[in-house]
Amino acid sequence: MAKEYGIWENNRIISCTDGFDENDVTQTIDLSDGKKLLISGKDEQMEELKKLLSESEDANAAKEVFLSSMSHDIRTPMNAIVGMTALAKKHIDEKNKVSDSLNKIEVASDHLLNLINEVLDMSRINSGKIVVNEEPFFISDLLHETLIIARPQAESKNHNLIFSTDNIEIENLIGDPLRLRQIFVNIINNSVKYTNEGGTIKVKISEEVSDGICNLIFTCEDNGQGMSEEFLKKLFDPFERANTTTISKVEGTGLGMSIVKKLIDAMNGTIEVESEINKGTKVTVNVPMAFERINLDTSTLIDKKILILEAKENIQKIYRRYLDEFELQYKIVNNSSEMIAALSQAAFTNNNYDIVVIGTINEKTGDIFTIASYIHKANAQMPIVLISEDNYEEIEYRANRSGIRDFIPIPFFRKSLINGLSRALTDTDENIDSTPDLSKMKILLVEDNMINREIIKEILSSTHADIDTAENGKEGYEKFMNNDYDLIFMDIQMPVMDGYEATRMIRSSAKETGSTIKIYAMTANTFAEDIAKAKEAGMDGHISKPIDVNKVMSLLRSLC
Repeated sequence: MAKEYGIWENNRIISCTDGFDENDVTQTIDLSDGKKLLISGKDEQMEELKKLLSESEDANAAKEVFLSSMSHDIRTPMNAIVGMTALAKKHIDEKNKVSDSLNKIEVASDHLLNLINEVLDMSRINSGKIVVNEEPFFISDLLHETLIIARPQAESKNHNLIFSTDNIEIENLIGDPLRLRQIFVNIINNSVKYTNEGGTIKVKISEEVSDGICNLIFTCEDNGQGMSEEFLKKLFDPFERANTTTISKVEGTGLGMSIVKKLIDAMNGTIEVESEINKGTKVTVNVPMAFERINLDTSTLIDKKILILEAKENIQKIYRRYLDEFELQYKIVNNSSEMIAALSQAAFTNNNYDIVVIGTINEKTGDIFTIASYIHKANAQMPIVLISEDNYEEIEYRANRSGIRDFIPIPFFRKSLINGLSRALTDTDENIDSTPDLSKMKILLVEDNMINREIIKEILSSTHADIDTAENGKEGYEKFMNNDYDLIFMDIQMPVMDGYEATRMIRSSAKETGSTIKIYAMTANTFAEDIAKAKEAGMDGHISKPIDVNKVMSLLRSLC
Protein backbone atom coordinates (compact mmCIF):
# COMPACT_ATOMS: atom_id res chain seq x y z
CA MET A 1 0.00 0.00 0.00
CA ALA A 2 1.52 3.35 -1.11
CA LYS A 3 1.31 6.60 0.82
CA GLU A 4 -1.71 8.86 0.27
CA TYR A 5 -2.17 12.48 1.34
CA GLY A 6 -4.91 14.79 2.70
CA ILE A 7 -5.14 18.44 3.83
CA TRP A 8 -6.91 19.06 7.15
CA GLU A 9 -8.46 22.46 7.99
CA ASN A 10 -11.22 23.49 10.41
CA ASN A 11 -11.78 19.92 11.57
CA ARG A 12 -12.33 18.52 8.11
CA ILE A 13 -10.52 17.21 5.05
CA ILE A 14 -10.54 19.92 2.41
CA SER A 15 -8.62 17.98 -0.26
CA CYS A 16 -6.92 14.59 -0.67
CA THR A 17 -5.49 12.07 -3.12
CA ASP A 18 -7.77 9.34 -4.45
CA GLY A 19 -6.59 6.57 -2.14
CA PHE A 20 -6.44 8.62 1.08
CA ASP A 21 -8.08 6.93 4.11
CA GLU A 22 -8.68 9.25 7.09
CA ASN A 23 -9.13 6.18 9.33
CA ASP A 24 -5.60 5.00 8.53
CA VAL A 25 -3.56 8.14 9.18
CA THR A 26 0.03 7.14 9.98
CA GLN A 27 1.65 10.58 10.11
CA THR A 28 0.60 14.23 10.72
CA ILE A 29 2.67 17.28 9.67
CA ASP A 30 1.79 20.85 10.79
CA LEU A 31 1.81 23.36 7.92
CA SER A 32 2.65 27.06 8.29
CA ASP A 33 -0.87 28.38 7.65
CA GLY A 34 -2.57 26.32 10.39
CA LYS A 35 -3.42 23.52 8.11
CA LYS A 36 -2.19 19.95 8.58
CA LEU A 37 -0.85 17.46 6.09
CA LEU A 38 -2.21 13.98 6.86
CA ILE A 39 -0.51 10.88 5.48
CA SER A 40 -2.19 7.47 5.29
CA GLY A 41 -0.70 4.14 4.22
CA LYS A 42 2.96 3.17 4.15
CA ASP A 43 5.87 3.55 1.79
CA GLU A 44 6.40 -0.11 0.84
CA GLN A 45 9.98 0.46 -0.25
CA MET A 46 10.76 2.26 2.98
CA GLU A 47 9.11 -0.48 5.04
CA GLU A 48 11.14 -3.12 3.20
CA LEU A 49 14.31 -1.12 3.86
CA LYS A 50 13.39 -0.85 7.55
CA LYS A 51 12.82 -4.61 7.68
CA LEU A 52 16.17 -5.32 6.04
CA LEU A 53 17.87 -2.85 8.38
CA SER A 54 16.30 -4.56 11.40
CA GLU A 55 17.38 -7.99 10.17
CA SER A 56 20.87 -6.68 9.54
CA GLU A 57 21.05 -5.19 13.02
CA ASP A 58 19.84 -8.49 14.51
CA ALA A 59 22.45 -10.41 12.51
CA ASN A 60 25.20 -8.03 13.61
CA ALA A 61 24.07 -8.34 17.22
CA ALA A 62 24.13 -12.13 16.90
CA LYS A 63 27.64 -11.96 15.43
CA GLU A 64 28.81 -9.74 18.28
CA VAL A 65 27.44 -12.24 20.80
CA PHE A 66 29.06 -15.04 18.78
CA LEU A 67 32.46 -13.30 18.73
CA SER A 68 32.23 -12.63 22.45
CA SER A 69 31.36 -16.28 23.13
CA MET A 70 34.02 -17.56 20.73
CA SER A 71 36.64 -15.38 22.38
CA HIS A 72 35.88 -17.21 25.63
CA ASP A 73 35.54 -20.63 24.04
CA ILE A 74 38.83 -20.39 22.13
CA ARG A 75 40.73 -19.01 25.10
CA THR A 76 39.57 -21.88 27.32
CA PRO A 77 41.37 -24.70 25.42
CA MET A 78 44.25 -22.35 24.56
CA ASN A 79 44.78 -21.62 28.25
CA ALA A 80 44.74 -25.35 28.95
CA ILE A 81 47.32 -26.01 26.21
CA VAL A 82 49.62 -23.21 27.36
CA GLY A 83 49.21 -24.04 31.06
CA MET A 84 49.69 -27.78 30.67
CA THR A 85 52.73 -27.25 28.41
CA ALA A 86 54.33 -25.08 31.10
CA LEU A 87 53.44 -27.67 33.76
CA ALA A 88 54.96 -30.51 31.69
CA LYS A 89 58.21 -28.53 31.28
CA LYS A 90 58.33 -27.79 35.01
CA HIS A 91 57.98 -31.49 35.86
CA ILE A 92 59.88 -32.86 32.86
CA ASP A 93 61.50 -35.62 34.98
CA GLU A 94 58.18 -36.79 36.46
CA LYS A 95 56.70 -39.21 33.94
CA ASN A 96 53.19 -39.36 35.44
CA LYS A 97 52.77 -35.58 35.54
CA VAL A 98 54.10 -35.16 32.00
CA SER A 99 51.80 -37.94 30.73
CA ASP A 100 48.78 -36.38 32.45
CA SER A 101 49.62 -32.95 31.00
CA LEU A 102 50.02 -34.37 27.49
CA ASN A 103 46.66 -36.14 27.72
CA LYS A 104 44.95 -32.89 28.72
CA ILE A 105 46.74 -31.00 25.95
CA GLU A 106 45.45 -33.57 23.45
CA VAL A 107 41.85 -33.16 24.67
CA ALA A 108 42.10 -29.36 24.58
CA SER A 109 43.67 -29.46 21.09
CA ASP A 110 40.86 -31.64 19.74
CA HIS A 111 38.28 -29.24 21.18
CA LEU A 112 40.04 -26.20 19.69
CA LEU A 113 40.32 -27.92 16.31
CA ASN A 114 36.57 -28.67 16.31
CA LEU A 115 35.77 -25.01 17.01
CA ILE A 116 38.01 -23.84 14.17
CA ASN A 117 36.62 -26.44 11.75
CA GLU A 118 33.03 -25.31 12.38
CA VAL A 119 33.87 -21.65 11.71
CA LEU A 120 35.77 -22.55 8.51
CA ASP A 121 32.98 -24.89 7.41
CA MET A 122 30.36 -22.15 7.81
CA SER A 123 32.57 -19.72 5.90
CA ARG A 124 32.87 -22.21 3.03
CA ILE A 125 29.12 -22.86 2.97
CA ASN A 126 28.19 -19.15 3.00
CA SER A 127 30.62 -18.44 0.15
CA GLY A 128 28.87 -21.05 -1.98
CA LYS A 129 31.84 -23.40 -2.05
CA ILE A 130 30.09 -26.33 -0.41
CA VAL A 131 30.48 -29.53 -2.46
CA VAL A 132 28.63 -32.77 -1.78
CA ASN A 133 30.45 -35.81 -3.13
CA GLU A 134 28.83 -38.78 -4.81
CA GLU A 135 30.86 -41.89 -4.07
CA PRO A 136 30.10 -45.50 -3.07
CA PHE A 137 30.42 -46.38 0.62
CA PHE A 138 29.31 -49.03 3.10
CA ILE A 139 26.72 -47.98 5.64
CA SER A 140 28.36 -50.22 8.26
CA ASP A 141 31.59 -48.18 7.99
CA LEU A 142 29.69 -44.89 8.27
CA LEU A 143 27.77 -45.96 11.38
CA HIS A 144 30.81 -47.51 13.08
CA GLU A 145 32.86 -44.35 12.56
CA THR A 146 29.98 -42.26 13.90
CA LEU A 147 29.74 -44.50 16.95
CA ILE A 148 33.43 -44.45 17.86
CA ILE A 149 33.52 -40.64 17.58
CA ALA A 150 30.35 -40.04 19.59
CA ARG A 151 30.67 -42.68 22.31
CA PRO A 152 33.67 -41.24 24.28
CA GLN A 153 31.89 -37.92 24.85
CA ALA A 154 28.74 -39.71 25.94
CA GLU A 155 30.73 -41.88 28.35
CA SER A 156 32.47 -38.82 29.80
CA LYS A 157 29.04 -37.63 31.04
CA ASN A 158 27.89 -41.14 32.05
CA HIS A 159 25.16 -41.12 29.40
CA ASN A 160 23.48 -44.30 28.24
CA LEU A 161 24.02 -44.13 24.47
CA ILE A 162 21.73 -46.67 22.78
CA PHE A 163 22.59 -47.27 19.12
CA SER A 164 20.18 -49.40 17.07
CA THR A 165 19.41 -50.21 13.45
CA ASP A 166 16.21 -51.35 11.80
CA ASN A 167 15.38 -52.70 8.35
CA ILE A 168 18.86 -52.17 6.88
CA GLU A 169 18.73 -54.01 3.55
CA ILE A 170 20.82 -51.71 1.36
CA GLU A 171 24.47 -51.64 2.48
CA ASN A 172 26.16 -50.11 -0.59
CA LEU A 173 25.02 -46.49 -0.75
CA ILE A 174 26.18 -43.68 -3.04
CA GLY A 175 26.65 -40.27 -1.45
CA ASP A 176 28.97 -38.26 0.77
CA PRO A 177 29.91 -40.36 3.84
CA LEU A 178 32.14 -37.60 5.24
CA ARG A 179 29.29 -35.07 5.31
CA LEU A 180 26.79 -37.63 6.58
CA ARG A 181 29.11 -38.50 9.46
CA GLN A 182 29.52 -34.79 10.18
CA ILE A 183 25.73 -34.39 10.35
CA PHE A 184 25.17 -37.44 12.58
CA VAL A 185 28.06 -36.66 14.96
CA ASN A 186 26.99 -33.02 15.33
CA ILE A 187 23.43 -33.98 16.25
CA ILE A 188 24.55 -36.67 18.72
CA ASN A 189 27.10 -34.30 20.29
CA ASN A 190 24.36 -31.73 20.82
CA SER A 191 22.34 -34.33 22.70
CA VAL A 192 25.40 -35.20 24.76
CA LYS A 193 26.10 -31.54 25.59
CA TYR A 194 22.53 -30.54 26.41
CA THR A 195 21.58 -33.62 28.42
CA ASN A 196 22.39 -33.58 32.13
CA GLU A 197 24.86 -36.18 33.36
CA GLY A 198 23.54 -39.74 33.44
CA GLY A 199 20.96 -39.15 30.71
CA THR A 200 19.77 -41.42 27.91
CA ILE A 201 20.40 -40.83 24.20
CA LYS A 202 18.76 -43.14 21.65
CA VAL A 203 20.15 -43.19 18.10
CA LYS A 204 18.38 -45.23 15.44
CA ILE A 205 19.15 -45.78 11.75
CA SER A 206 16.65 -47.22 9.31
CA GLU A 207 15.99 -47.35 5.57
CA GLU A 208 12.98 -47.02 3.31
CA VAL A 209 13.44 -48.05 -0.30
CA SER A 210 11.10 -46.91 -3.08
CA ASP A 211 11.34 -45.96 -6.77
CA GLY A 212 15.06 -46.76 -6.94
CA ILE A 213 15.92 -44.47 -4.02
CA CYS A 214 17.01 -45.46 -0.52
CA ASN A 215 15.84 -43.01 2.13
CA LEU A 216 18.34 -43.14 4.99
CA ILE A 217 16.52 -42.16 8.19
CA PHE A 218 18.50 -41.05 11.24
CA THR A 219 16.82 -40.25 14.56
CA CYS A 220 18.43 -39.03 17.76
CA GLU A 221 16.26 -38.72 20.87
CA ASP A 222 17.37 -37.59 24.34
CA ASN A 223 15.86 -36.79 27.72
CA GLY A 224 17.86 -33.61 28.06
CA GLN A 225 17.12 -29.98 28.76
CA GLY A 226 15.05 -29.41 25.63
CA MET A 227 14.36 -26.15 23.80
CA SER A 228 11.59 -23.57 23.90
CA GLU A 229 9.27 -23.04 20.93
CA GLU A 230 10.80 -19.59 20.51
CA PHE A 231 14.34 -20.97 20.22
CA LEU A 232 13.24 -23.77 17.87
CA LYS A 233 12.22 -21.10 15.34
CA LYS A 234 15.83 -19.85 15.11
CA LEU A 235 17.61 -23.17 15.77
CA PHE A 236 19.15 -23.20 12.30
CA ASP A 237 20.21 -19.54 12.32
CA PRO A 238 24.00 -19.01 12.42
CA PHE A 239 25.58 -18.00 15.74
CA GLU A 240 22.50 -18.90 17.80
CA ARG A 241 22.98 -20.60 21.17
CA ALA A 242 20.27 -21.21 23.75
CA ASN A 243 20.59 -18.72 26.58
CA THR A 244 19.78 -20.31 29.92
CA THR A 245 21.71 -20.58 33.16
CA THR A 246 22.49 -24.24 32.55
CA ILE A 247 23.09 -24.16 28.81
CA SER A 248 25.27 -21.06 28.89
CA LYS A 249 27.98 -23.21 30.45
CA VAL A 250 28.19 -25.28 27.26
CA GLU A 251 30.89 -24.21 24.82
CA GLY A 252 30.49 -24.13 21.06
CA THR A 253 30.24 -21.87 18.03
CA GLY A 254 26.48 -21.79 17.62
CA LEU A 255 27.11 -22.83 14.01
CA GLY A 256 26.64 -26.58 14.26
CA MET A 257 22.94 -26.87 13.47
CA SER A 258 23.14 -24.16 10.80
CA ILE A 259 25.86 -26.19 9.07
CA VAL A 260 23.81 -29.39 9.49
CA LYS A 261 20.74 -27.76 7.89
CA LYS A 262 22.68 -26.43 4.91
CA LEU A 263 24.39 -29.79 4.33
CA ILE A 264 21.08 -31.65 4.49
CA ASP A 265 19.53 -29.14 2.07
CA ALA A 266 22.48 -29.71 -0.30
CA MET A 267 21.68 -33.44 -0.19
CA ASN A 268 17.96 -32.78 -0.92
CA GLY A 269 17.13 -34.15 2.54
CA THR A 270 14.95 -32.97 5.40
CA ILE A 271 15.42 -32.39 9.12
CA GLU A 272 12.69 -32.17 11.76
CA VAL A 273 13.16 -31.20 15.40
CA GLU A 274 10.71 -31.80 18.24
CA SER A 275 11.58 -30.49 21.68
CA GLU A 276 10.12 -29.59 25.05
CA ILE A 277 11.81 -27.82 27.93
CA ASN A 278 13.07 -30.26 30.62
CA LYS A 279 11.76 -33.27 28.67
CA GLY A 280 14.17 -33.63 25.79
CA THR A 281 14.66 -33.35 22.05
CA LYS A 282 14.09 -35.60 19.06
CA VAL A 283 15.83 -34.93 15.73
CA THR A 284 14.87 -36.81 12.56
CA VAL A 285 16.95 -36.60 9.39
CA ASN A 286 15.85 -38.13 6.09
CA VAL A 287 18.35 -38.21 3.21
CA PRO A 288 17.51 -39.75 -0.20
CA MET A 289 20.40 -41.74 -1.64
CA ALA A 290 21.27 -43.74 -4.72
CA PHE A 291 22.46 -47.28 -4.11
CA GLU A 292 23.77 -50.42 -5.74
CA ARG A 293 22.96 -54.03 -5.02
CA ILE A 294 25.95 -56.38 -4.90
CA ASN A 295 25.67 -60.15 -4.81
CA LEU A 296 27.67 -61.77 -2.02
CA ASP A 297 30.09 -64.63 -2.65
CA THR A 298 29.73 -67.22 0.12
CA SER A 299 31.71 -69.97 -1.62
CA THR A 300 34.57 -69.68 0.91
CA LEU A 301 32.13 -70.40 3.78
CA ILE A 302 30.34 -73.41 2.31
CA ASP A 303 30.88 -76.53 4.46
CA LYS A 304 32.78 -74.45 7.04
CA LYS A 305 31.84 -74.66 10.72
CA ILE A 306 31.62 -71.32 12.56
CA LEU A 307 31.76 -70.99 16.37
CA ILE A 308 30.45 -67.68 17.72
CA LEU A 309 30.83 -66.27 21.25
CA GLU A 310 28.13 -63.64 21.78
CA ALA A 311 26.47 -62.72 25.08
CA LYS A 312 23.83 -60.30 23.78
CA GLU A 313 20.61 -61.90 22.55
CA ASN A 314 19.79 -59.06 20.14
CA ILE A 315 23.13 -59.53 18.36
CA GLN A 316 22.67 -63.32 18.38
CA LYS A 317 19.49 -62.73 16.37
CA ILE A 318 21.47 -60.78 13.77
CA TYR A 319 23.93 -63.67 13.35
CA ARG A 320 21.08 -66.15 12.93
CA ARG A 321 19.27 -63.96 10.42
CA TYR A 322 22.23 -63.54 8.08
CA LEU A 323 23.86 -66.98 8.48
CA ASP A 324 20.56 -68.83 8.11
CA GLU A 325 19.85 -66.86 4.94
CA PHE A 326 22.92 -68.46 3.34
CA GLU A 327 22.38 -71.85 5.05
CA LEU A 328 25.79 -71.75 6.75
CA GLN A 329 26.85 -74.01 9.63
CA TYR A 330 27.32 -72.27 12.96
CA LYS A 331 26.96 -72.57 16.71
CA ILE A 332 26.43 -69.65 19.14
CA VAL A 333 27.64 -69.82 22.75
CA ASN A 334 27.04 -67.32 25.56
CA ASN A 335 30.37 -67.29 27.40
CA SER A 336 34.01 -68.39 27.22
CA SER A 337 33.39 -71.58 29.22
CA GLU A 338 30.85 -72.75 26.67
CA MET A 339 33.23 -71.79 23.87
CA ILE A 340 36.13 -73.82 25.32
CA ALA A 341 33.79 -76.76 25.89
CA ALA A 342 32.55 -76.58 22.29
CA LEU A 343 36.11 -76.46 20.92
CA SER A 344 37.19 -79.37 23.13
CA GLN A 345 34.20 -81.48 22.13
CA ALA A 346 34.84 -80.76 18.45
CA ALA A 347 38.50 -81.75 18.78
CA PHE A 348 37.57 -84.96 20.64
CA THR A 349 35.18 -86.01 17.85
CA ASN A 350 37.61 -84.88 15.14
CA ASN A 351 34.98 -82.47 13.83
CA ASN A 352 36.81 -79.20 14.40
CA TYR A 353 35.50 -75.71 13.81
CA ASP A 354 37.00 -73.80 10.89
CA ILE A 355 36.69 -70.27 12.31
CA VAL A 356 35.99 -68.63 15.68
CA VAL A 357 34.11 -65.33 16.14
CA ILE A 358 34.43 -63.36 19.40
CA GLY A 359 31.77 -60.74 20.05
CA THR A 360 30.36 -59.32 23.28
CA ILE A 361 31.39 -60.99 26.54
CA ASN A 362 29.93 -60.43 30.01
CA GLU A 363 32.71 -61.85 32.13
CA LYS A 364 34.94 -60.44 34.88
CA THR A 365 37.46 -63.27 34.70
CA GLY A 366 38.91 -62.34 31.33
CA ASP A 367 38.63 -60.17 28.25
CA ILE A 368 38.44 -60.78 24.51
CA PHE A 369 42.23 -60.76 24.18
CA THR A 370 42.70 -63.36 26.92
CA ILE A 371 40.14 -65.62 25.25
CA ALA A 372 41.67 -65.09 21.81
CA SER A 373 45.18 -65.82 23.14
CA TYR A 374 43.99 -69.08 24.71
CA ILE A 375 42.43 -70.23 21.43
CA HIS A 376 45.45 -69.13 19.40
CA LYS A 377 47.90 -70.98 21.64
CA ALA A 378 45.78 -74.13 21.41
CA ASN A 379 45.53 -73.90 17.61
CA ALA A 380 47.67 -71.26 15.88
CA GLN A 381 46.02 -72.04 12.53
CA MET A 382 42.52 -71.24 13.75
CA PRO A 383 41.22 -67.99 12.19
CA ILE A 384 39.84 -65.70 14.92
CA VAL A 385 37.54 -62.78 14.08
CA LEU A 386 36.70 -59.96 16.50
CA ILE A 387 33.33 -58.20 16.18
CA SER A 388 33.27 -55.06 18.31
CA GLU A 389 32.25 -51.41 18.74
CA ASP A 390 35.88 -50.53 19.51
CA ASN A 391 38.06 -48.36 17.32
CA TYR A 392 40.29 -51.04 15.82
CA GLU A 393 43.21 -48.65 15.38
CA GLU A 394 43.37 -48.32 19.17
CA ILE A 395 43.29 -52.06 19.91
CA GLU A 396 45.01 -53.44 16.81
CA TYR A 397 48.34 -54.16 18.49
CA ARG A 398 46.75 -56.23 21.27
CA ALA A 399 44.40 -57.91 18.81
CA ASN A 400 47.22 -59.00 16.52
CA ARG A 401 49.32 -60.24 19.43
CA SER A 402 46.33 -62.27 20.63
CA GLY A 403 46.04 -64.05 17.29
CA ILE A 404 42.99 -62.15 16.04
CA ARG A 405 43.10 -62.26 12.26
CA ASP A 406 40.25 -59.98 11.23
CA PHE A 407 37.90 -57.31 12.57
CA ILE A 408 34.23 -56.62 11.80
CA PRO A 409 32.86 -53.33 13.18
CA ILE A 410 29.55 -52.99 15.01
CA PRO A 411 26.97 -52.34 13.71
CA PHE A 412 27.44 -55.10 11.15
CA PHE A 413 25.15 -56.22 8.39
CA ARG A 414 24.95 -59.03 5.85
CA LYS A 415 27.82 -57.86 3.62
CA SER A 416 30.29 -56.90 6.36
CA LEU A 417 29.70 -60.19 8.21
CA ILE A 418 30.03 -62.49 5.19
CA ASN A 419 33.01 -60.61 3.74
CA GLY A 420 34.77 -60.47 7.12
CA LEU A 421 34.40 -64.22 7.70
CA SER A 422 35.53 -65.01 4.13
CA ARG A 423 38.51 -62.69 4.47
CA ALA A 424 39.64 -64.35 7.71
CA LEU A 425 39.54 -67.77 6.08
CA THR A 426 41.63 -66.68 3.10
CA ASP A 427 44.13 -64.27 4.68
CA THR A 428 46.82 -66.14 6.57
CA ASP A 429 49.80 -63.80 6.55
CA GLU A 430 48.61 -60.91 8.67
CA ASN A 431 51.24 -58.59 10.07
CA ILE A 432 51.30 -59.01 13.86
CA ASP A 433 52.96 -55.67 14.60
CA SER A 434 51.07 -52.35 14.64
CA THR A 435 54.12 -50.66 13.06
CA PRO A 436 54.80 -52.22 9.64
CA ASP A 437 58.30 -53.09 8.47
CA LEU A 438 58.90 -51.02 5.33
CA SER A 439 62.67 -51.48 5.25
CA LYS A 440 62.50 -52.37 1.55
CA MET A 441 60.47 -49.28 0.61
CA LYS A 442 61.60 -45.79 -0.38
CA ILE A 443 59.18 -42.97 0.44
CA LEU A 444 59.21 -39.38 -0.84
CA LEU A 445 57.77 -36.77 1.53
CA VAL A 446 56.93 -33.43 -0.14
CA GLU A 447 56.29 -30.79 2.56
CA ASP A 448 57.31 -27.12 2.67
CA ASN A 449 56.96 -26.54 6.42
CA MET A 450 60.16 -27.54 8.23
CA ILE A 451 58.46 -28.51 11.51
CA ASN A 452 55.78 -30.56 9.76
CA ARG A 453 58.45 -32.21 7.63
CA GLU A 454 60.44 -33.16 10.71
CA ILE A 455 57.38 -34.57 12.54
CA ILE A 456 56.13 -36.62 9.58
CA LYS A 457 59.60 -37.89 8.74
CA GLU A 458 60.02 -39.06 12.34
CA ILE A 459 56.68 -40.91 12.18
CA LEU A 460 57.57 -42.60 8.89
CA SER A 461 61.10 -43.46 10.08
CA SER A 462 59.65 -45.80 12.71
CA THR A 463 58.79 -48.17 9.82
CA HIS A 464 62.49 -48.39 8.81
CA ALA A 465 61.62 -47.09 5.35
CA ASP A 466 64.14 -45.01 3.39
CA ILE A 467 62.71 -41.46 3.61
CA ASP A 468 63.59 -38.73 1.12
CA THR A 469 62.17 -35.17 1.35
CA ALA A 470 61.38 -32.24 -0.93
CA GLU A 471 60.35 -28.71 0.06
CA ASN A 472 57.91 -27.91 -2.78
CA GLY A 473 56.04 -29.55 -5.63
CA LYS A 474 58.64 -28.69 -8.27
CA GLU A 475 61.45 -30.24 -6.24
CA GLY A 476 59.23 -33.24 -5.51
CA TYR A 477 58.54 -33.77 -9.22
CA GLU A 478 62.23 -33.49 -10.08
CA LYS A 479 63.20 -35.98 -7.36
CA PHE A 480 60.55 -38.42 -8.60
CA MET A 481 61.94 -38.22 -12.15
CA ASN A 482 65.51 -38.88 -10.96
CA ASN A 483 64.83 -41.57 -8.32
CA ASP A 484 62.77 -44.70 -7.80
CA TYR A 485 60.17 -44.41 -5.03
CA ASP A 486 57.47 -46.78 -3.80
CA LEU A 487 55.20 -44.14 -2.22
CA ILE A 488 54.75 -40.34 -2.16
CA PHE A 489 53.16 -38.21 0.57
CA MET A 490 52.30 -34.81 -0.95
CA ASP A 491 51.39 -31.55 0.80
CA ILE A 492 48.96 -29.32 -1.12
CA GLN A 493 49.72 -25.66 -0.43
CA MET A 494 53.41 -25.10 -1.19
CA PRO A 495 55.51 -22.36 -2.81
CA VAL A 496 56.85 -22.64 -6.38
CA MET A 497 54.45 -25.48 -7.26
CA ASP A 498 51.50 -26.85 -5.29
CA GLY A 499 50.74 -30.52 -4.67
CA TYR A 500 47.94 -30.73 -7.24
CA GLU A 501 50.16 -29.55 -10.09
CA ALA A 502 53.07 -31.74 -8.98
CA THR A 503 50.79 -34.79 -8.94
CA ARG A 504 49.37 -34.01 -12.37
CA MET A 505 52.92 -33.70 -13.76
CA ILE A 506 53.93 -37.02 -12.19
CA ARG A 507 50.84 -38.76 -13.59
CA SER A 508 51.43 -37.37 -17.10
CA SER A 509 55.19 -37.96 -17.09
CA ALA A 510 56.88 -40.42 -19.45
CA LYS A 511 58.30 -42.33 -16.50
CA GLU A 512 56.87 -45.85 -16.32
CA THR A 513 55.84 -45.60 -12.63
CA GLY A 514 54.21 -42.19 -13.06
CA SER A 515 50.76 -43.66 -13.56
CA THR A 516 51.03 -46.37 -10.88
CA ILE A 517 52.96 -44.96 -7.90
CA LYS A 518 50.76 -44.36 -4.85
CA ILE A 519 50.41 -40.65 -4.03
CA TYR A 520 48.60 -39.52 -0.87
CA ALA A 521 47.70 -35.96 0.01
CA MET A 522 48.90 -35.08 3.51
CA THR A 523 47.41 -31.65 4.14
CA ALA A 524 45.36 -29.32 6.32
CA ASN A 525 42.92 -28.88 3.39
CA THR A 526 40.22 -31.19 4.73
CA PHE A 527 36.95 -30.03 3.15
CA ALA A 528 35.06 -32.46 0.94
CA GLU A 529 35.85 -30.37 -2.12
CA ASP A 530 39.56 -30.50 -1.24
CA ILE A 531 39.42 -34.30 -1.12
CA ALA A 532 37.61 -34.29 -4.46
CA LYS A 533 40.30 -32.01 -5.99
CA ALA A 534 43.03 -34.35 -4.73
CA LYS A 535 41.35 -37.29 -6.46
CA GLU A 536 40.87 -35.28 -9.66
CA ALA A 537 44.59 -34.42 -9.66
CA GLY A 538 45.42 -38.14 -9.54
CA MET A 539 46.03 -38.75 -5.84
CA ASP A 540 45.11 -42.11 -4.35
CA GLY A 541 43.93 -40.86 -0.96
CA HIS A 542 43.90 -38.08 1.61
CA ILE A 543 45.36 -37.82 5.12
CA SER A 544 44.37 -34.74 7.12
CA LYS A 545 46.55 -32.65 9.41
CA PRO A 546 47.06 -32.70 12.34
CA ILE A 547 48.44 -36.15 11.53
CA ASP A 548 46.76 -39.14 13.20
CA VAL A 549 49.63 -41.61 13.65
CA ASN A 550 47.27 -44.61 13.89
CA LYS A 551 45.65 -43.76 10.55
CA VAL A 552 49.02 -43.34 8.87
CA MET A 553 50.19 -46.72 10.20
CA SER A 554 46.93 -48.35 9.14
CA LEU A 555 47.43 -47.00 5.62
CA LEU A 556 51.05 -48.17 5.48
CA ARG A 557 50.05 -51.66 6.63
CA SER A 558 47.47 -51.85 3.87
CA LEU A 559 50.19 -51.04 1.32
CA CYS A 560 52.60 -53.74 2.51
